[in-house]
Amino acid sequence: MHKSLGFTLIELAVVLFVMVLGFSVVGIKLSSGQGSTEIRAAARDMVSALRYARGQALMLREETTVTIDFAENIYQISGRDRIYHLPDDVEVTLVTAQTETSGSGQAGVRFFPDGSSTGGRLTLERGAFIWRIDINWLTGQVKLANA
Repeated sequence: MHKSLGFTLIELAVVLFVMVLGFSVVGIKLSSGQGSTEIRAAARDMVSALRYARGQALMLREETTVTIDFAENIYQISGRDRIYHLPDDVEVTLVTAQTETSGSGQAGVRFFPDGSSTGGRLTLERGAFIWRIDINWLTGQVKLANA
């Protein structure tokens, strides 16, 4: 009696089907995480800009402002020519002092030489992903939190 030492074509097809199904699930998981990664990176960049502005105000002993243009999804630090871009599909909102808003769709956070600021709450939102940046008006401290 001769016993077969190989696999049948049906067994191979089933194994390949399970592997393809598994890889497709992994691919879906990776592509859905890209949105959260991009908004998290944008939030961290914004926090870095705010902390930099606070440091400049303390170091140079002059007011420094981070101005956000909501229509263009860009922001800029006073005293620097560079313009920073946020992803187009990220919705940005800022709650800050009335004196820091303008009618042209721009607002900002101002840091003073003593370390204080106008304060506020900046929110970056993309679908279900929300990041909140709190700026303390008394100390100028900037904190990032996943909302």
